[in-house]
Formats: sequence, structure tokens, C-alpha cells
Amino acid sequence: MINQNKKLDTYRLTSLGILTAIIIVLQIFSTFVKFGPFSITLALIPIVIGAAIFGVAAGAYLGAVFGVVVLLMCIFGADVGGAMVWNASPLICAILVILKGALAGFEAGVHYRALAQTNRIVATVVAALICPIVNTGIFVLGMMIFFKDTLKTWAGGSDVLYYIIFGLTGVNFLIEVGTNMLLCPVVAKIMDAVKKNK
Repeated sequence: MINQNKKLDTYRLTSLGILTAIIIVLQIFSTFVKFGPFSITLALIPIVIGAAIFGVAAGAYLGAVFGVVVLLMCIFGADVGGAMVWNASPLICAILVILKGALAGFEAGVHYRALAQTNRIVATVVAALICPIVNTGIFVLGMMIFFKDTLKTWAGGSDVLYYIIFGLTGVNFLIEVGTNMLLCPVVAKIMDAVKKNK
């Protein structure tokens, strides 16, 4: 039994390490894939998978890792829109990007756990939907509250709400949701099968 627990702990740590590395690579890569001022977030997929397989705390941890990578891209200017937000208010930018990632992972884990007993595929699809909604929702809310002047500048005279929906987040959000909902259930099923074999 102790040997079995050691194997499970090793599997968990190894898997979380791999998912962490995937998040870092995906987020750095996707920083340069843009539709509008912000990049597409491909790193939500391993966050959802980690939350589904290893639970709420793992989801929050992986989401926070994603947030730290986003923050570094803002600080170093790789993400131009993020760099503008960083320059406007470094502290609020740091809190916002790390918090949105951690909460997206946390909520994905919560929703997965709530539905997994009924149907694991449905639970994964819902988690894959919730993750980008929370991530984008907190980002938009934070921008509206703390960076309204920056939004007005970006909107260039058009209505700010219209700009947020159709310019800032629209296409990015739809791509993130679509990618998550297509890939997360498949990858989670594969990882779940691997976990059972261990």
C-alpha cells in the first residue's frame, strides 16, 4: 500500500511537472499568435486537464503558473497589449493576470468535480468551457475597473463595450473556447487511461 501511494505521488508530481512545462512552452509560443492586441491562450488546455485529473488545487496551481508566464510576457514587452497594462499599473497587472489564471484553473476543477460522478466527458467539456470564461471574464472585468482609460484609448473613439466584445476579446475568446472544448476531453481521456494503467 505504501509502495502504491509512492507510485501515485510520483505519477502526480511527474504529470504536474510535465503540464507545467507544457503551459510555459504553449504560453510563450501563443504570445506571438495574435488576433487583435492580445494573444490566443492555448495554455488553458493543460490547465483543464490538470484540474480534471488531479483536482482543484492542481488546477489553481497550473492556472497560477500560466498567470506568471503571462506576467513575464507583459514585463518583457513580448505581449504588447499586456506591456501597456503593465506600464499603466504594474501591481494591478500582476494581481490581475495571476488571479485570473489561478481562478480559471480552480473553477475548472470545481466544475469537473461536481459533474464527474455523472459523466466524465460532460464534466471535462464543462470544465473546458468554464476555464476560458473565467479567464476572459476576470480579465475584462479588471480592465473595465482598473484600466478604463487604456480601454478608451484602444477603442479609438468607438464604444468601449463594443470594442471589448468585437475587438479585444471576441475572436480570441471563441478560438480559446473552441480549442478547449475539442481537445480537452480527448487528452483527458488519454491521460485518465494512462493513470488507470499505473
